[in-house]
Amino acid sequence: MSKKVFIETLGCAMNERDSEHMLAELNKKENYSATTDFKEADLILINTCSVREKPVSKLFSELGVFNKSKKEDSKIGVCGCTASHLGEEIIKRAPYVDFVLGARNVSKITEVLHRSKAVEVDIDYDESEFAFSDFRSSTYKAFINISIGCDKQCTYCIVPKTRGEEISIPLNLIVNEARRATSKGAKEIFLLGQNVNNYGRRFSGNHEKVNFTKLLQELSKIKTLERIRFTSPHPFHMDDEFIEEFSSNPKVCKSMHMPLQSGNTKVLKDMKRGYSKEWFLDRVKKLRSMCPDVSISTDIIVAFPGESDQEFEDTMDVMRQVEFDQVFSFKYSPRPETEAEHFTEVVAPDIASARLTRVQELHTEHIDKKNSTQIGNVYRVYFEELFNDGYVSGRSDNNIVIKIKGSDEYLGEFRDVQITSIARTVLTGEVIK
Repeated sequence: MSKKVFIETLGCAMNERDSEHMLAELNKKENYSATTDFKEADLILINTCSVREKPVSKLFSELGVFNKSKKEDSKIGVCGCTASHLGEEIIKRAPYVDFVLGARNVSKITEVLHRSKAVEVDIDYDESEFAFSDFRSSTYKAFINISIGCDKQCTYCIVPKTRGEEISIPLNLIVNEARRATSKGAKEIFLLGQNVNNYGRRFSGNHEKVNFTKLLQELSKIKTLERIRFTSPHPFHMDDEFIEEFSSNPKVCKSMHMPLQSGNTKVLKDMKRGYSKEWFLDRVKKLRSMCPDVSISTDIIVAFPGESDQEFEDTMDVMRQVEFDQVFSFKYSPRPETEAEHFTEVVAPDIASARLTRVQELHTEHIDKKNSTQIGNVYRVYFEELFNDGYVSGRSDNNIVIKIKGSDEYLGEFRDVQITSIARTVLTGEVIK
């Protein structure tokens, strides 16, 4: 008889893919099927993020809720990045947790399930060539890991401490996974890695040395694959070869996530980002000269320790010059085991809040300006999500979310859509062919 597993995923697309991997292994080896109701689950998993403080705080409140209302004999497991850096402390703080599984140990899910109070958080464990069973939450697109871990030493970031050193997944495994996904209906793949355009720097075995540009070229040879997306490229590795391949390859979607973090060169140096304000702007200029329709999104941290008013104004200056299509903005949050945790020149909370508000208000101005020109524009949309209100949505090549009146007949299909109304996050249109 099939058992039920409930997974709550907190965090990034890599966490989402890790959850899919765990579901696949549990289904194949332990006969678990997924449920959306934790109260009927035999196994409850929380797959956690630790990049910012809020998801960590949420973990323990969620654990309390689950423990109070779960089935009597069901198990609770904590997985992911917070599991990696807290380890046994999770069980000490929440003794009803049955096991802890780190972000670099996903393939061990069926092992820890049967070990009381198991804690597997080895960040040196190598899963780069592990053959995970196949499961995807969407038929229409496929997330594919191309690397694990991170070799960068950004002073604010805990990821290297939770996911270990960067190792690339062999080219043939990625291509084969993409072929399997497209054979089952996916027309779009989403490549995942902490720094995707650093792909090929290190393999765990003796494999052909290839870079990210070569990977994109090989994936593009799959005839049934129509779109390739990826996240996140690192501005430091955005060389001309990479930008030229991005711009000229018709299967590569024209949306680029470029994590700025700060627009001031001194702050970037304090963050150990490896590039300057001038380099970032030069790469944007190169990108837009070769690919005028590209959409550019970014991450911004305000109030990094020691950031002065003038240094913050450099971030605002970059925002005005680039006019990003999407901005993920946050106040600096000190994370354990990072260099910046020990920086003493802290920005006052009220100043940090004011800076974040200014970033978000300026971004809103840019979005409203761009959206004001959208009525009547036509986009090729790949539909992938159906809503209960009679709408179906998808994304344009340059990552604009667009919805139309329609049913599941549009799912997995491309249509040309003309925009009829606008909102800040979603545009509405009508199919013209």
